Amino acid sequence: MLLLSLLAALVFGWPVTPPVVLRPFDPPAQPWLAGHRGVDLDAPPSTIVRSAGPGTVLFAGRVAGRGVISVGHAGGLRTTYEPVTPTVMVGDAVAAGDPLGQLEPGHPGLHWGLRRGSLYLDPLALLGRGRVRLLPLDPASAQRR
Repeated sequence: MLLLSLLAALVFGWPVTPPVVLRPFDPPAQPWLAGHRGVDLDAPPSTIVRSAGPGTVLFAGRVAGRGVISVGHAGGLRTTYEPVTPTVMVGDAVAAGDPLGQLEPGHPGLHWGLRRGSLYLDPLALLGRGRVRLLPLDPASAQRR
């Protein structure tokens, strides 16, 4: 996983600049408890939100009245961005830094998330920051946890 984190840091970048973390990743002790399953990045409404890494748009639409975009990446990783008005469509291939949409008002900045299967991870790990967490080589075994 450490090697994956180092390689990811070469491929992934910040979805908004300048990068200022307003609220860090704070996962719950148990999956059903409250927690903060991503990071909030400071950015004003209308900011262009960019894909953190290369991948394919898996979802671009509204959930609970907010614009949400999910991008699938190699290794079973998925980044999410909200609240964002999408300018991309499901199936679009994106490179790191490609625009995904514009930040909507109503939330303090951009909420940026990262998952591998059903496991939430700290998206800052994609940039070689945040907590390093060792995961099994078999992603299926991680879902059984």
